Formats: sequence, C-alpha cells, structure tokens
Amino acid sequence: MDPVSQLASAGTFRALKEPLAFLRALELLFAIFAFATCGGYSGGLRLSVDCVNKTESNLSIDIAFAYPFRLHQVTFEVPTCEGKERQKLALIGDSSSSAEFFVTVAVFAFLYSLAATVVYIFFQNKYRENNRGPLIDFIVTVVFSFLWLVGSSAWAKGLSDVKVATDPKEVLLLMSACKQPANKCMAVHSPVMSSLNTSVVFGFLNFILWAGNIWFVFKETGWHSSGQRYLSDPMEKHSSSYNQGGYNQDSYGSSSGYNQQASLGPSSDEFGQQPAGPTSFTNQI
Repeated sequence: MDPVSQLASAGTFRALKEPLAFLRALELLFAIFAFATCGGYSGGLRLSVDCVNKTESNLSIDIAFAYPFRLHQVTFEVPTCEGKERQKLALIGDSSSSAEFFVTVAVFAFLYSLAATVVYIFFQNKYRENNRGPLIDFIVTVVFSFLWLVGSSAWAKGLSDVKVATDPKEVLLLMSACKQPANKCMAVHSPVMSSLNTSVVFGFLNFILWAGNIWFVFKETGWHSSGQRYLSDPMEKHSSSYNQGGYNQDSYGSSSGYNQQASLGPSSDEFGQQPAGPTSFTNQI
C-alpha cells in the first residue's frame, strides 16, 4: 500500500460530518475566495480628451491600478490642449493598509484552517486526550473571529475610497484641459469592481463562520465539561433528596393508616354490643 493510501486509511474522514470539522473546511474554502478576489485584482479605466486642436487630443488614456491599491503611486499623462505639453497626474488615495491587512488575515486563516482540519481528521485522539488542544483552538477561533470582523470592515471602507478615487468623473476633474468648455472630456471605460465587492462579502461570511464555530470549539474544552458536571451534581442531589422525602412520607402514611385501623377496631366492637341499661331494667320488672 502506498503512503498516501496508508495516510488516508489512518484518517477518520467521518470527522468531516461533524460541525467542528465541517465548518473548518468551509472556513478554509472561503478564506481562499477572500484573498484571491482581493489580492489578485487588477483593473483600470480609460478616458478621452478631445481638444479643439485635434492634433493635441488623446482619445485613449489608460489608467491601470491593482492590489495593494497605492493609488497615489499610479501616474498617467494627459494632454493640456495647449500645444504639445503634457500634464502628469496621479490618482488620489492609499488603501493599501486595509487591503493588505484583509489579505493577511485571509492567508493566515487559510493556513490555520488547513492545519486544524488535518488534526481533526488524522489526530483526533491526540486532540481530545487533554484540554490543551481544544483550549488553544478555542482561543485562536475567537481571535480570528475578531480579526475577520475588523479586517472586513476596514476593507469595506477602503474599497469605498478606491471606488471614489477611480471614478472617471473624479479623475476628469483633475485635468486642466477638462476645465475648459471648448474641450470635450469623457469616460470611455469604467473599472469593474465586482470581484472586489465579492471579496468584502466573503470577508463577512468568514466572520460569520468563525463566530459560529466558537460554540462547537468551546464544547471540546474542559470549561464546557466542568460546567456540565456542575449543573448535573445539584440536579442529582435534588433528585435523591426528593426520593428520600417521598419514601419517608409513604412509610409514614402507611404506618398512620395502620394505627388508625387499629384504633377503629375496638370502637366498632363496642357499638356492636347490646346496651346494658334496658336489660337490667327488664330484669327488675
């Protein structure tokens, strides 16, 4: 048997049917989508400047930008419609910090989800033999839930700034030639932001997955089991005391009933006897 088959036979793939491992596998997949749609993005826009003097016009001004969205470093040249002179401009803004933080969280979340899934499948017994593994898993899950929330929120704000900075109408306002009514400036092609919008959606989906997985990881820790024992012990004591009280009450009821029957016996016999008064009166007559 080859090593791959031996490794597969040793693993307990039934663990993927449990919520703990299944959610980890989803987190792994969604983390890939998150950093791929953001980190692999490249787009651009195209503008045209039609000067009064047609020889000075430029009807195809391409402006390309990509991850990590340091837009202030994206430069381009446009005509001034005043001879052969060219104006060098740059886009406004820098969203690299939020984008890089988002991608970093996604990459590390992917690596941890991959490692945790392997542990769940192939080393499940060692994972559950003491409380150290589940405790570390619980802490890391809480931390990544918080990081996904912060990273997704920051990147959503960064993406909004990127959309404003790369809006063709905003870029046209930077050109001096477009401030002259005689020249015609227009947007030929706008940037496509669908993949970046998808990255934000995957970011918040990852937050939901990691936050929802906190409960299932917490159930593996000793905190949950100790809490269960603490709740079960008072219930057992209450049940035993209740049964003991019921037994005493029954025994007391049966003894009292027995004593009552014994006390009623002689009185019923006394009522069954003939009265002595009239008999003695008849004998006197």
